Amino acid sequence: MTDPLLRGNYPTPSSNPVFSKILRFDALLAIAIAVIGGVIGYLAVGWPGAVSALVGAAMVFVFVGVTAASILIANRYTASPIYTTLFFVVVLGSWMVKFILFIVLVILLRGQPWLNDMALFLSIVVGVVGSLAVDVVVIARNRMPYASDVRLPHDE
Repeated sequence: MTDPLLRGNYPTPSSNPVFSKILRFDALLAIAIAVIGGVIGYLAVGWPGAVSALVGAAMVFVFVGVTAASILIANRYTASPIYTTLFFVVVLGSWMVKFILFIVLVILLRGQPWLNDMALFLSIVVGVVGSLAVDVVVIARNRMPYASDVRLPHDE
């Protein structure tokens, strides 16, 4: 019989480069939304529009970045016997924190005189849709096998 305890040096999961690339493209997306949205917001309603676009871009980057970053952090524990549990605790915990933070930010930012609600809303919507597009493009262009990180008996 083999020892059920996991031992040895486990390679990093093959999904790490994908999530690293997603983080990089999401950062570029947030910068683009901040610049383009800031200019459009300023031209439309003045400084409150520009500030709203910047706040919306920052919120989008934080919220989409937390998901990819939490997966990258959780993947550091692949050698742990409780890796699956740790993975879900980290990822689902980060989602709960994001949800609570979003509700708090919406309550705090609603009706602020230095923000324009429409510019903030539109920059968040563009960021979310853009992030989904980034995810689709990065995953579609990635050359990852269907069954990755498999260890066959003769590989030991």
